[in-house]
Amino acid sequence: MTYVAPVKDMLFVMNELAGLADIVAYPSYEQAGADLDLAPAVLEEAAKFNQDVLAPLNWIGDQNPSSWKDGVVTTTPGFKEAFEQFAAAGWQGVIHPTEFGGQGLPKLISTACLEMMNSANLSFALCPLLTDGAIEALLTAASSALKDQFIPNMVAGKWTGTMNLTEPQAGSDLSLVRTRAVAQADGTYKISGTKIYITYGDHDMAENIVHLVLARTPDAPEGIKGISLFVVPKFVVNADGSLGERNDVQCVSIEHKLGIKASPTAVLQFGDHGGATGYLVGEENHGLEYMFVMMNAARFAVGMQGIAVAERAYQKAVQYAKDRVQSRDLAGSPGPVAIIHQPDVKRMLITMRSYIEGSRALAYYAAAAYDAQHASPNKVSAKENQELYEFLVPIVKGFSTEMSIDVASLGVQVHGGMGFIEETGAAQYYRDARILTIYEGTTAIQANDLIGRKTVRDGGAVAKGIAQKILQTEKDLAASGSADAKAVLKQLSPAREAFETSVTYIVTHAKTDIKAVYAGSFAYLRLCGLLFSAWQMARALLAAERLRAGDPSFFDAKIATARFFAENQLPQVQALATSILESGHSTNALAVEQF
Repeated sequence: MTYVAPVKDMLFVMNELAGLADIVAYPSYEQAGADLDLAPAVLEEAAKFNQDVLAPLNWIGDQNPSSWKDGVVTTTPGFKEAFEQFAAAGWQGVIHPTEFGGQGLPKLISTACLEMMNSANLSFALCPLLTDGAIEALLTAASSALKDQFIPNMVAGKWTGTMNLTEPQAGSDLSLVRTRAVAQADGTYKISGTKIYITYGDHDMAENIVHLVLARTPDAPEGIKGISLFVVPKFVVNADGSLGERNDVQCVSIEHKLGIKASPTAVLQFGDHGGATGYLVGEENHGLEYMFVMMNAARFAVGMQGIAVAERAYQKAVQYAKDRVQSRDLAGSPGPVAIIHQPDVKRMLITMRSYIEGSRALAYYAAAAYDAQHASPNKVSAKENQELYEFLVPIVKGFSTEMSIDVASLGVQVHGGMGFIEETGAAQYYRDARILTIYEGTTAIQANDLIGRKTVRDGGAVAKGIAQKILQTEKDLAASGSADAKAVLKQLSPAREAFETSVTYIVTHAKTDIKAVYAGSFAYLRLCGLLFSAWQMARALLAAERLRAGDPSFFDAKIATARFFAENQLPQVQALATSILESGHSTNALAVEQF
């Protein structure tokens, strides 16, 4: 077994928790042909492609990484052919506008497709992920001419996209970017500088690569206010749309990494021979705000990568636990049994499962808010959903990726000593997951964003609104009256109260004791992730109770998993709240020289 897409659970979440029926009823999605019958059809086709084409290449990519020789990058055997199939089937265009050749489907549907692709082959999926982000940035800020010149071929999968932010001296602090852009008489710019950590910065899978590059013009102000965004294609595009000469951008090396080995992480050199031809996106000195569009899309997508690799690690662990015969059953058995009968192995597996199901439900709920933001004709509703989505993005990114490391680690533990042996494959998921908390903004950056921009800036308004939604779910649990609902309610109510207390503390003390508040930023992000996942699991429990007769095995498992999460993970929320409220000063107590 390699990978089996959890289509049934995905559709359950989409229909019962994320409100797919409401999303496909919006006029723009109706016009694109989206309806309740289309979603399962798309997901089933996506499952076939990812299970049959991409999943078998995952281990091959880990053992035969992309390579660089004499300036040429060659991807893992099979990747180029798989990408051709991916493009031909139209998977790059699922979410993008029909006017540029896309299918214009809701983010909610594309999110499930994205999860499958990342579960099947995380290294491969990074190329379409960056292309999606580049398309999003161009749609937001580029001129009509640039859109027409680049987006259709990117949507078609003929060209791919990259994001060029980081430089040797400029990591997360983009105010230090030094790549130069000098205006030319014909309206283009000459780009020169070095960019590092560029995912799929060079490869052999597409005809052209469209680099989105942050750079400074000679007279730009210092700091982040002086950054502009440019399109710099690998091959210059002629007026008739054909490819012209090779641009002055070269891949001078690729990195040797702990994980995601098949994904080429490039060092790109611009302008060694006079300057690479670049095209300004939007206005000068507004590049960072345009790039943030791409970064936000990528951050959500990386959160989905966390859920996806966790799902793959879980499936691997379950299969091993069913196959591995060792020791007797504690209740007595005539001979050795599979280790899945042991309570502690079950604990590890249901921990993995509950984290994945809770995180998936929260991410799909966020995707639905994005769709409502963009498609709702009601401006008030659109604004509320925009605020909700923006609040949830750092949680989806930060919590889901941290979760993936824990889940992949448990996957190794389930395998025992065999998990430490590369040949079993369990270690690959652990290694692959490790990058997810780092790129596209570290967990600390997500946590700081959650406090500063998402909680303090509006006085906790969105956070308090979510608390009210959770309170309504508590009322629904009380109305159910089942033993399972009561057990979840017992944990959910104090956790929600701890969240509200934490929000009040953060908003109240952000100006008077900022370092103490930010010392609790990671705890706050984790608290939100646990609580919001448990909230979605509670909603899943209620839906499962209502639908139980139609598929008792599936829905009983859903109820049991929701209760386990509430009883085993949710109690952490109160401890995290204590850390937020009380540990700020001890965190900051040591002077720098004392470390």
